[in-house]
Amino acid sequence: MDEAMSDPTKTETTPDLFAAAGADGAAAEPVGASADAAQADPAAELEALRADNAALKDRLLRALAEMENLRRRTEREVADAKIYGVTSFAREALALADNLRRALDNFPPEAREALDPRVATLIEGVELTERDFHSRLARFGVKKIEAQGSRFDPHQHEALFEIPDESQPSGTVAQVVEPGYLIGERVLRPAKVGVARGGPKAG
Repeated sequence: MDEAMSDPTKTETTPDLFAAAGADGAAAEPVGASADAAQADPAAELEALRADNAALKDRLLRALAEMENLRRRTEREVADAKIYGVTSFAREALALADNLRRALDNFPPEAREALDPRVATLIEGVELTERDFHSRLARFGVKKIEAQGSRFDPHQHEALFEIPDESQPSGTVAQVVEPGYLIGERVLRPAKVGVARGGPKAG
């Protein structure tokens, strides 16, 4: 008798058919069958990359524009600080210019001929001081508003009264009571003036 049949402890080995199948007995799917399906569509992936690139480019351009605006704003603020940083001091200093002018107005040219030479020399010294003071103000961008004879400008002039005068165009500055000043492009102090009324309207 055959040895395999005579020994009941020995059984013939056969391939495990369930090992290559799924739990439900279906055959296993080949390894490379779904590889193409797992990969993204190249055209869609390229389109997504282009969209990301456009978004990043837009963000970069916005950031550069913001930096440029910040740079310009900073430069403007620094320039304004240089020009207008002395505004308060310059406004206070105008009182000195006013006092010098009042002192000189008390001695018109025709009255100086009868003055003592020493007094005349003193007046000349005050005139030099006034001119020097205005030149120093000009170094800081402060200049006088030339209002006399000009058309009334509410941005630079303050009208105190009207002067009936048909010889001048109506709306012309006929008298300056107190001179005005500019600092840079801004009004440091408006000129206080009298405005002509009665003549033809100023053009």
